[in-house]
Amino acid sequence: MLNPLTGKTIFVQIASFRDSQLLPTLHDMIDRADEPENLRICICWQHSEEDEWDHLLEFKGDTRFNIIDIDAKDSKGVCWARNLIQQEYDGEDFTLQLDSHHRFVDGWDTMMKNQILQLQLHGHAKPLITGYMTSFHPSLPKDEWAKDPWQMRFDRFTPDGVIFFRPDSIPNWEQRTMPIPARFYSAHFCFTLGTFCEEVPHDPRYYFHGEEITIGVRAYTHGYDLFHSHKLVCYHEFSRDYRPDKHWDNYSDCTKHNQETYRLMRGLLGIDGESLSDKETYGTYGLGTERTIADWEQYAGVQFSDRSVKQDTNHGKLPPVDPEQEFVRIFKHCIDVPKSKLEGVEFVATFLKDKDDKELFRKDFSKEDIDRLTHEGNVTLWVETALDDKPAEWIVWPNDGEWLDKLSGTL
Repeated sequence: MLNPLTGKTIFVQIASFRDSQLLPTLHDMIDRADEPENLRICICWQHSEEDEWDHLLEFKGDTRFNIIDIDAKDSKGVCWARNLIQQEYDGEDFTLQLDSHHRFVDGWDTMMKNQILQLQLHGHAKPLITGYMTSFHPSLPKDEWAKDPWQMRFDRFTPDGVIFFRPDSIPNWEQRTMPIPARFYSAHFCFTLGTFCEEVPHDPRYYFHGEEITIGVRAYTHGYDLFHSHKLVCYHEFSRDYRPDKHWDNYSDCTKHNQETYRLMRGLLGIDGESLSDKETYGTYGLGTERTIADWEQYAGVQFSDRSVKQDTNHGKLPPVDPEQEFVRIFKHCIDVPKSKLEGVEFVATFLKDKDDKELFRKDFSKEDIDRLTHEGNVTLWVETALDDKPAEWIVWPNDGEWLDKLSGTL
């Protein structure tokens, strides 16, 4: 019997910035596909003459490829690049968005098509499979790469209002027979219906942080159901330590662009009660009409207006969460302190204070804690607590038998 998915095309989106892993990624993706002839690969190729390894000459005559050639100096960031790619969508059946540093399992394309079909047969008209892919590093042999598929868990709200996620293994993944429900969207791996490119395009005004949470919520309001694959599909390189340059290293408008991203994100999602006119400000980059933000918040267990989460969400329980469970404000923040500021101390006290200088929280770190948390010249102090009020300031106060000078920062 003929597989109904045979011959279905995949629009592959890759935004690459001066990445020596682009060519190995392309070769591995094509070599391990069951139907490489049905891939339509669009690359926003942001490169420099300095990058002798970064060339795509072998693909320039390949009809499967559409290469958008950009001098790296002219790049305006990853969301801008992804938007350019999506404008080249031409009715393909599926789409796969990737970074430019991946490795794949054999038959990855058939696997993903089958997962979409399986979800549709279970009542999900518009499935979207996404996630933080399992880590690899090109310098390590493959038998040392992780073997388990990952899910995305809530980590924290940053002071700017962005939600950070963290990867975690999918529990009992060996026994699962279907993708698992997901709260969040990852821009480095998304496999879904091709029309997603038209329905939920990347907003080119965004820079970096804030991209994923807004795309995920917008997708949900457009009727897409989010999932993580229960099987290992491909690997992703997270460190970037092999790359000569990152976009933000030489982008003079980085800070300004980030601030504009945060403004747009907060206004769209209503973070801290902020609001911008969806129709006038966002247009085609706004919310859908099939569901509301409130629907996503109840499903995911995250509330934007006061940055609160449900305990099931904080503990990594799969969505949807109990609608009767209360939202709790959980503040989590990382304070990086130069090790030189803590030399010889017996302990260090950390405080969170509100705008009226009222103490909201205190946590002490011992000398042993400081040694354990030191990495590359910095001491990373994590503070996490449930709070009713939003902190305005953090304080780090070292003690070597007597109190030393305080360090502080705004939140």
